[in-house]
Amino acid sequence: MRVLLVEDEQPLAGYIAAGLRKHGFAVDVALDGRTALDKCGLTPYDVVVLDRDLPEVHGDAVCRQLAREGTARVLMLTASGTVEDRVDGLTLGADDYLGKPFAFSELVARVRALVRRSAPARPPVLRAADVVLDPARRTAERGGLLLRLTPKEFGVLERLLAAGGDVVSAETLLDKVWDEHADPFTNAVRITVGTLRRKLGEPPVIETVTGAGYRIRP
Repeated sequence: MRVLLVEDEQPLAGYIAAGLRKHGFAVDVALDGRTALDKCGLTPYDVVVLDRDLPEVHGDAVCRQLAREGTARVLMLTASGTVEDRVDGLTLGADDYLGKPFAFSELVARVRALVRRSAPARPPVLRAADVVLDPARRTAERGGLLLRLTPKEFGVLERLLAAGGDVVSAETLLDKVWDEHADPFTNAVRITVGTLRRKLGEPPVIETVTGAGYRIRP
């Protein structure tokens, strides 16, 4: 799940980004509205967490443009949480609105809810044979045994299970599970798939489709 966080207060942006990454999101950061629009023009984000009071381009203008393009869900953040401000934010085209200060667990829940709305409907728990993954609880198991996965391994497994047997390219995995700092020529996906295969054990679950990517047969 790829998220763009737009927040001009750098310490706060770092704190929020680090927290979202711990919950399995791939997070890019923009410190002003112009940079946010530039990043959205290059990367298909699932959700944009958008502060309202931004330099360069105001958050309201960013929200309007993203709403017109319809490429990402927008969760607007603001220090003012009055009913009038919430109505204004939603009128601008935001999909959700959260006032500061906020409980981090609520932010995570709202981002996850927007991700679900932006993607095709899928079961709340993903399964293939004896592999079960629960995105909400961040748990994965095989044959009833809990798997201890890193955030990247969990993200790869979630993407492969959600594909329902379709092939997922390494480029798609890199785009959705990693962030903008990932080297496009890196072998991180291949290495992560390799460690994930070892943790899943036998018989093999993840199939390599030469020249195309990876899949898990349903």
